[in-house]
Amino acid sequence: MKMRASLDELVPLFDALPGVVFFAKDMAGRYTHVNLTLVRRLGLKKREEVLGKTAAELYPGAMGLAYAKQDRRALEGEEIENHLEVHMFTNRTSGWCITLKRPLRVHGDICGVIGISRDLGVLDARHPVYDKLRLVLDHMQAHFARKLPIPALAKLAGLSVAQLERHFSHVFQLTPQQMLTKLRIEAAMQLLHGTHSIASISLTSGFTDQSAFDRKFKATTGTTPRKYRKLIQQGQA
Repeated sequence: MKMRASLDELVPLFDALPGVVFFAKDMAGRYTHVNLTLVRRLGLKKREEVLGKTAAELYPGAMGLAYAKQDRRALEGEEIENHLEVHMFTNRTSGWCITLKRPLRVHGDICGVIGISRDLGVLDARHPVYDKLRLVLDHMQAHFARKLPIPALAKLAGLSVAQLERHFSHVFQLTPQQMLTKLRIEAAMQLLHGTHSIASISLTSGFTDQSAFDRKFKATTGTTPRKYRKLIQQGQA
Protein backbone atom coordinates (compact mmCIF):
# COMPACT_ATOMS: atom_id res chain seq x y z
CA MET A 1 0.00 0.00 0.00
CA LYS A 2 1.40 3.42 -0.95
CA MET A 3 0.67 4.98 2.46
CA ARG A 4 2.45 2.14 4.29
CA ALA A 5 5.52 2.41 2.07
CA SER A 6 5.74 6.14 2.74
CA LEU A 7 5.53 5.65 6.50
CA ASP A 8 8.11 2.87 6.35
CA GLU A 9 10.50 5.39 4.81
CA LEU A 10 9.85 7.94 7.56
CA VAL A 11 10.67 5.63 10.47
CA PRO A 12 14.48 5.49 9.92
CA LEU A 13 14.56 9.29 9.75
CA PHE A 14 12.86 9.59 13.13
CA ASP A 15 15.09 6.85 14.56
CA ALA A 16 17.92 9.34 14.18
CA LEU A 17 16.16 11.92 16.40
CA PRO A 18 16.50 10.86 20.07
CA GLY A 19 14.52 13.87 21.29
CA VAL A 20 11.47 13.10 19.17
CA VAL A 21 8.89 10.32 19.51
CA PHE A 22 7.21 9.32 16.23
CA PHE A 23 4.24 7.02 15.79
CA ALA A 24 1.39 6.02 13.52
CA LYS A 25 -1.68 4.01 14.51
CA ASP A 26 -4.54 2.30 12.73
CA MET A 27 -8.26 2.92 13.21
CA ALA A 28 -8.28 0.70 16.30
CA GLY A 29 -5.50 2.74 17.93
CA ARG A 30 -2.89 0.02 17.44
CA TYR A 31 0.66 1.12 16.70
CA THR A 32 1.69 0.41 13.11
CA HIS A 33 4.90 2.47 13.06
CA VAL A 34 7.13 3.71 15.91
CA ASN A 35 10.65 5.04 16.14
CA LEU A 36 13.27 3.64 18.49
CA THR A 37 12.94 6.57 20.89
CA LEU A 38 9.42 5.45 21.79
CA VAL A 39 10.49 1.82 22.12
CA ARG A 40 13.31 2.67 24.52
CA ARG A 41 11.25 5.02 26.64
CA LEU A 42 8.75 2.26 27.18
CA GLY A 43 11.58 0.20 28.61
CA LEU A 44 11.46 -2.22 25.67
CA LYS A 45 14.16 -3.41 23.28
CA LYS A 46 12.42 -4.27 20.03
CA ARG A 47 9.99 -2.39 17.83
CA GLU A 48 7.94 -5.57 17.52
CA GLU A 49 7.13 -5.36 21.24
CA VAL A 50 5.15 -2.17 20.54
CA LEU A 51 3.63 -2.79 17.11
CA GLY A 52 0.08 -4.05 17.16
CA LYS A 53 -0.57 -2.83 20.70
CA THR A 54 -2.62 0.13 21.90
CA ALA A 55 -1.62 2.92 24.26
CA ALA A 56 -3.87 1.37 26.91
CA GLU A 57 -1.76 -1.80 26.75
CA LEU A 58 1.59 -0.02 26.97
CA TYR A 59 1.07 2.84 29.43
CA PRO A 60 0.03 2.46 33.07
CA GLY A 61 -3.65 2.73 33.96
CA ALA A 62 -5.36 6.04 33.35
CA MET A 63 -2.48 7.40 31.26
CA GLY A 64 -2.98 4.80 28.57
CA LEU A 65 -6.72 5.44 28.55
CA ALA A 66 -6.12 9.20 28.27
CA TYR A 67 -3.78 8.75 25.29
CA ALA A 68 -6.34 6.43 23.67
CA LYS A 69 -9.00 9.10 24.14
CA GLN A 70 -6.68 11.62 22.49
CA ASP A 71 -6.27 9.19 19.56
CA ARG A 72 -10.04 8.97 19.14
CA ARG A 73 -10.25 12.74 18.83
CA ALA A 74 -7.73 12.60 15.98
CA LEU A 75 -9.60 9.71 14.35
CA GLU A 76 -12.70 11.90 14.37
CA GLY A 77 -10.81 14.52 12.37
CA GLU A 78 -9.40 16.81 15.08
CA GLU A 79 -5.85 18.12 14.73
CA ILE A 80 -4.12 18.34 18.11
CA GLU A 81 -1.44 21.00 17.92
CA ASN A 82 1.19 22.31 20.34
CA HIS A 83 -0.14 20.29 23.29
CA LEU A 84 2.05 20.52 26.40
CA GLU A 85 2.19 17.26 28.35
CA VAL A 86 4.28 15.08 30.60
CA HIS A 87 5.19 11.63 29.34
CA MET A 88 5.67 8.99 32.00
CA PHE A 89 6.97 5.59 30.95
CA THR A 90 7.11 2.12 32.43
CA ASN A 91 10.85 2.52 33.07
CA ARG A 92 9.88 5.36 35.46
CA THR A 93 11.42 8.15 33.40
CA SER A 94 9.39 11.23 32.59
CA GLY A 95 9.78 14.44 30.70
CA TRP A 96 8.00 17.44 29.25
CA CYS A 97 7.18 17.52 25.57
CA ILE A 98 5.04 19.19 22.94
CA THR A 99 2.73 16.78 21.13
CA LEU A 100 1.14 16.99 17.70
CA LYS A 101 -1.43 14.45 16.49
CA ARG A 102 -3.52 14.49 13.37
CA PRO A 103 -5.68 12.13 11.36
CA LEU A 104 -3.83 10.09 8.76
CA ARG A 105 -5.68 10.26 5.45
CA VAL A 106 -5.51 8.28 2.23
CA HIS A 107 -7.46 9.70 -0.71
CA GLY A 108 -9.26 11.97 1.75
CA ASP A 109 -10.42 9.17 4.05
CA ILE A 110 -9.16 8.87 7.62
CA CYS A 111 -7.31 5.57 8.05
CA GLY A 112 -5.39 6.17 11.26
CA VAL A 113 -3.46 8.63 13.42
CA ILE A 114 0.04 10.03 12.97
CA GLY A 115 1.96 12.14 15.42
CA ILE A 116 5.13 13.27 17.10
CA SER A 117 6.09 14.34 20.61
CA ARG A 118 9.10 16.67 20.81
CA ASP A 119 11.12 17.00 24.00
CA LEU A 120 11.62 20.47 25.35
CA GLY A 121 15.21 21.23 24.51
CA VAL A 122 17.94 23.51 25.81
CA LEU A 123 16.96 27.16 26.02
CA ASP A 124 18.58 29.72 23.74
CA ALA A 125 20.60 31.89 26.12
CA ARG A 126 22.19 33.81 23.22
CA HIS A 127 18.92 35.46 22.20
CA PRO A 128 19.20 39.30 22.17
CA VAL A 129 16.44 39.75 24.78
CA TYR A 130 17.32 36.70 26.87
CA ASP A 131 18.05 38.78 29.99
CA LYS A 132 14.60 40.36 29.85
CA LEU A 133 12.95 36.98 29.35
CA ARG A 134 14.99 35.47 32.17
CA LEU A 135 13.66 38.23 34.43
CA VAL A 136 10.12 37.18 33.51
CA LEU A 137 10.86 33.49 34.05
CA ASP A 138 12.45 34.17 37.46
CA HIS A 139 9.34 36.13 38.42
CA MET A 140 7.08 33.29 37.27
CA GLN A 141 9.11 30.72 39.21
CA ALA A 142 8.89 32.81 42.37
CA HIS A 143 5.19 33.67 42.07
CA PHE A 144 3.51 30.92 40.01
CA ALA A 145 0.85 30.43 42.70
CA ARG A 146 -0.45 33.97 42.08
CA LYS A 147 -2.40 35.39 39.17
CA LEU A 148 0.16 36.39 36.55
CA PRO A 149 -1.52 38.23 33.64
CA ILE A 150 0.50 38.10 30.45
CA PRO A 151 0.29 41.90 29.94
CA ALA A 152 1.87 42.39 33.37
CA LEU A 153 4.68 40.00 32.48
CA ALA A 154 5.23 41.83 29.19
CA LYS A 155 5.44 45.13 31.08
CA LEU A 156 8.01 43.61 33.45
CA ALA A 157 10.17 42.75 30.42
CA GLY A 158 9.59 46.10 28.74
CA LEU A 159 8.02 44.35 25.74
CA SER A 160 4.64 44.24 24.07
CA VAL A 161 2.51 41.14 24.62
CA ALA A 162 3.16 40.03 21.03
CA GLN A 163 6.93 40.54 21.45
CA LEU A 164 6.97 38.65 24.76
CA GLU A 165 5.06 35.68 23.35
CA ARG A 166 7.18 35.53 20.18
CA HIS A 167 10.56 35.79 21.93
CA PHE A 168 9.51 33.57 24.84
CA SER A 169 8.45 30.79 22.48
CA HIS A 170 11.76 31.03 20.63
CA VAL A 171 13.95 30.95 23.75
CA PHE A 172 12.01 28.53 25.98
CA GLN A 173 10.04 26.64 23.29
CA LEU A 174 6.86 27.38 25.24
CA THR A 175 4.43 30.27 25.38
CA PRO A 176 4.36 32.20 28.68
CA GLN A 177 1.03 30.53 29.54
CA GLN A 178 2.44 27.07 28.82
CA MET A 179 5.45 27.84 31.02
CA LEU A 180 3.15 28.91 33.85
CA THR A 181 1.19 25.67 33.47
CA LYS A 182 4.43 23.68 33.50
CA LEU A 183 5.62 25.37 36.71
CA ARG A 184 2.29 24.79 38.43
CA ILE A 185 1.99 21.15 37.40
CA GLU A 186 5.58 20.44 38.43
CA ALA A 187 4.88 21.93 41.85
CA ALA A 188 1.70 19.87 42.17
CA MET A 189 3.46 16.65 41.14
CA GLN A 190 6.08 17.23 43.82
CA LEU A 191 3.46 17.99 46.50
CA LEU A 192 1.49 14.86 45.59
CA HIS A 193 4.40 12.83 46.96
CA GLY A 194 3.42 14.15 50.38
CA THR A 195 0.28 13.97 52.49
CA HIS A 196 -1.39 17.31 51.75
CA SER A 197 -4.98 17.14 50.54
CA ILE A 198 -5.70 17.49 46.83
CA ALA A 199 -7.69 20.65 47.54
CA SER A 200 -4.82 22.33 49.37
CA ILE A 201 -2.34 21.30 46.67
CA SER A 202 -4.53 22.85 43.98
CA LEU A 203 -4.46 26.22 45.77
CA THR A 204 -0.76 26.03 46.65
CA SER A 205 0.03 25.30 43.00
CA GLY A 206 -1.87 28.33 41.74
CA PHE A 207 -5.19 26.90 40.57
CA THR A 208 -8.41 28.71 41.35
CA ASP A 209 -10.27 25.59 42.46
CA GLN A 210 -9.89 21.83 42.61
CA SER A 211 -11.99 21.12 39.52
CA ALA A 212 -9.79 23.42 37.40
CA PHE A 213 -6.73 21.73 38.88
CA ASP A 214 -8.10 18.25 38.08
CA ARG A 215 -8.84 19.22 34.46
CA LYS A 216 -5.45 20.80 33.79
CA PHE A 217 -3.51 18.07 35.58
CA LYS A 218 -5.26 15.33 33.60
CA ALA A 219 -4.84 17.19 30.31
CA THR A 220 -1.12 17.53 31.00
CA THR A 221 -0.20 14.20 32.60
CA GLY A 222 -2.93 11.90 31.29
CA THR A 223 -4.25 11.12 34.77
CA THR A 224 -5.95 12.85 37.68
CA PRO A 225 -4.08 14.10 40.76
CA ARG A 226 -5.68 11.38 42.88
CA LYS A 227 -4.70 8.61 40.46
CA TYR A 228 -1.22 10.08 40.09
CA ARG A 229 -0.79 9.90 43.87
CA LYS A 230 -1.87 6.26 43.73
CA LEU A 231 0.79 5.60 41.05
CA ILE A 232 3.37 7.17 43.37
CA GLN A 233 2.28 4.90 46.19
CA GLN A 234 2.55 1.89 43.85
CA GLY A 235 6.04 2.97 42.79
CA GLN A 236 5.02 3.73 39.18
CA ALA A 237 5.67 7.47 39.14
